[in-house]
Amino acid sequence: MAEPTRAAALARIAAFAPAMGELYADRRNHDHGPAAGDALARPNVSGLSPWLRHRLVHEREVIAAATADHGGAAEKFVQEVLWRGYFRGWLEQRPSVWRAYVEGRDAALDRLNANAGLRRAYDAAVAGRTGIDCFDAWIAELTTHNWLHNHARMWLASIWIFTLRLPWELGADLFMRHLLDGDAASNTLSWRWVAGLHTRGKAYAARAENIRRYTGGRFDPRGLVEDVEPLDEAAEHPLVALPAPGGAVMPGHALVVHDGEGLALPPALAHPPAIVIGLCAPDRRSPAGVAPAVAGFARGAVADMLARAEGLWGCPTAIAATPDELHAAAAGRPLAAFRLPTGPEGDVWAAALAGALSVDDPYDRALWPLATAGFFKVKQKAPRALAPLGLALG
Repeated sequence: MAEPTRAAALARIAAFAPAMGELYADRRNHDHGPAAGDALARPNVSGLSPWLRHRLVHEREVIAAATADHGGAAEKFVQEVLWRGYFRGWLEQRPSVWRAYVEGRDAALDRLNANAGLRRAYDAAVAGRTGIDCFDAWIAELTTHNWLHNHARMWLASIWIFTLRLPWELGADLFMRHLLDGDAASNTLSWRWVAGLHTRGKAYAARAENIRRYTGGRFDPRGLVEDVEPLDEAAEHPLVALPAPGGAVMPGHALVVHDGEGLALPPALAHPPAIVIGLCAPDRRSPAGVAPAVAGFARGAVADMLARAEGLWGCPTAIAATPDELHAAAAGRPLAAFRLPTGPEGDVWAAALAGALSVDDPYDRALWPLATAGFFKVKQKAPRALAPLGLALG
């Protein structure tokens, strides 16, 4: 089981760094299935996503390790890391997409209670009783190991939407409940991409031959709908401006961090915090709560973060699960907070932190403005944007 600590993240980087070049580019699409003992420890993919999602390790560190060992041969690996920032920046600039997902998810949950046929189909899918061998195996892997290979996620989502004809929002919610790396931006936009909503008119079809090939013949799926029609939506999601950078923190402030900002690279603060408060409410990621392993990883990540904060600034720390607990721990001190991402964190904490000074991450500040359309713009302009941070992407 993955340990929610920075030490475990750094060990995983060191172990996988030799494979971040040509080996990754050649073999990353193959899903060999969960490894015995550690389902994330696979020879062709890093399995770093749970630590990256909670930022116990930073994208900058992972990119630097890849380019240091492999130079330009790490291009494909680096691009996959950049996708995470692309999705985050894209959603931050189109927050109405998150609101539409939440509304669609809640409406679909209501339909489960009103439509017996939909309920039976949904229950069979989440129990892995569809009769589609690969889908049922991936459901078992998801609920047992709380992680899936990215290719398997795409196949599962496509089968969910186009073969089983289930609402995509319910599939995205299932992932948010069970994935250690469940992230509002990557998860929501990946499901929309498969459905044909992110890149309008281009849906992703799970094809039996493709699945057989990239799973080493482990599966022989039957009955897949391979001629897919992209979903459509009437709503438009206009681009909104990113918030302005925050200013300097005040003396005696309370520094507020959350379970998506693990102090991998601590900020340079004008004044040390009087207290560091870690926000952690993982069960709010879904109306149905989250799997015990998911909640445990998030809470462990915050605990690890606060332990390092004590060593860094020599101040007391506290964990808050509700806005009232946050205000009690702050005890009237001025608040400085790492920027809340669009998603469950923002839904839970934004009102309580409305007057807080924003602490910005330089990587996010450089990358997010590029995420206004497709990934190509990020891929093309990231080298120049990230160069001031010491990242040489070619």
